[in-house]
Amino acid sequence: MGKNVVVVGGGPTGMWLACELRLAGVPTVVLEQDVDIDQHSRALTVHPRTIETLALRGAHGDLLAEGGRIPSGHFAVLDDRLDFRPLDTDFPFTLTIPQARTTELLQARAVALGADVRRGHRVTDCAATGAEATGGEVADGVVDGGEVAVSVQGPDGAYVLEAAYVVGCDGTRSLVRERAGIDFDGTRFTALGALADVVLADPPSGPVTSEWTTDGTLMLVPLSGGRHRIALHSPEDLRTDWPGEPTLEEIRARVRRIAGTDYGMHSPSWLSRYGNTSRLARHYRKGRFLLAGDAAHQHMPMGGVGLNVGVQDAMNLGWKLAATLQGRAGDALLDTYHDERHPVGADTIEHTQAQTALMAGFSPQGSALRSLLGKLIAQQPQLRDALAGRLSGLSVQYPPPGPHHHPLTGHRAPNLRLSDTEHLFDLLRDGRPVLVDFGRVDGLGTGGVDARTNRYRCPPGGEQSRPAWAAVSAALIRPDGYVGWASDETDPDALSAETGKAVAALHHPEPEHPEPERHHA
Repeated sequence: MGKNVVVVGGGPTGMWLACELRLAGVPTVVLEQDVDIDQHSRALTVHPRTIETLALRGAHGDLLAEGGRIPSGHFAVLDDRLDFRPLDTDFPFTLTIPQARTTELLQARAVALGADVRRGHRVTDCAATGAEATGGEVADGVVDGGEVAVSVQGPDGAYVLEAAYVVGCDGTRSLVRERAGIDFDGTRFTALGALADVVLADPPSGPVTSEWTTDGTLMLVPLSGGRHRIALHSPEDLRTDWPGEPTLEEIRARVRRIAGTDYGMHSPSWLSRYGNTSRLARHYRKGRFLLAGDAAHQHMPMGGVGLNVGVQDAMNLGWKLAATLQGRAGDALLDTYHDERHPVGADTIEHTQAQTALMAGFSPQGSALRSLLGKLIAQQPQLRDALAGRLSGLSVQYPPPGPHHHPLTGHRAPNLRLSDTEHLFDLLRDGRPVLVDFGRVDGLGTGGVDARTNRYRCPPGGEQSRPAWAAVSAALIRPDGYVGWASDETDPDALSAETGKAVAALHHPEPEHPEPERHHA
């Protein structure tokens, strides 16, 4: 069987997955049907956890340099915005940067790492081949002898690629998902929104303008080149039929109703409509087919979460897929991709649908609900911070294996200061897990720690002010920045034994789903 991966779809999700695979040395081809990167995209926002994700690989500098920083986010355009500054992160802000530019930066990194990026190459079919196509014998959780044949129409004609795995990052109408036979369950839209990229003769001041009235919801965000992005929701948008794309006159009239002015808008470069259709792939993996980003989940683009969830899907999948292909891990590790990210997709849909209900609550009852929730957020810092954590992506946790585990297991690790010159994120740039010895136990052995894992011992002077980490003797940090194992053990022999077991379990977790159903194509 080959050791290569074909990624279908060249958006931020596909490009970041290609970056991760190439960082591990996996031959990777990215197939994107569009010749040029689409300059008209709904996503403008890069959230704190996504900035952290890129920072884990040292790939965040250009985005920080180019993006506008906003230290807060919104929940359903309530008056009280969610403040990111109290969150435990080096990046307590969102970045406003067009998705097209994010894609350009990630594509440049993928190419520099050796990915074969083919734009203008449209996938027409993909199918399992060999034993897997006929339901052959399962060995170590994978059907022996299988590959995926990917049929492509390129500028110079049709051709076929053979891949060990194909990953669908090809959007809500994913061909990969369809060919894999994965159900895309959910609900059709009941509310619409309208977008317009325009020039404003009399723009409002400030980085973000938002307003909610019983006549509608309005958000304005400045773009580069003197343009503004307008997003609208109005009572007439509560419908189940599609009225076609909006006109500039429609946008003008609706903005005037909400804000009392149309800000002198003119020269539209993009007018679009979208809905709250919400669907979730039943499986993120089926045999040698995997899904990430919009191919796995569709939802209302509230708060710009879609791009961010997709990049974080790719981060979770990349190291697991590379380790499985290269024989450093068993197939059960690849199954944990679905187990960990499918609940995040479901949570994203719940989160965005709840916001849709609040934003589209134009009745007196809806207005009262918004007022009450806004007061609770203002009066309850814990509620405000919990919502900010969800929106930022920083609160995502993965279920720890087994009944006995440290409270930090499955949580994201912040950028811990390990010495006067080194922080945790610095140690993860090569994409390998890191065993951090906090220097609190003398004689900690390295049994079970092999070339798959970096090891770092904190020198004297390393300081941790976070209470949750105060007693931690050692921790195994996964390549995606989550805690795979931690211990407060103080006996060196016992801690060494725990460490060896933790490293082995990271690459060879106990299967949570022993039945073979999901492994067959």
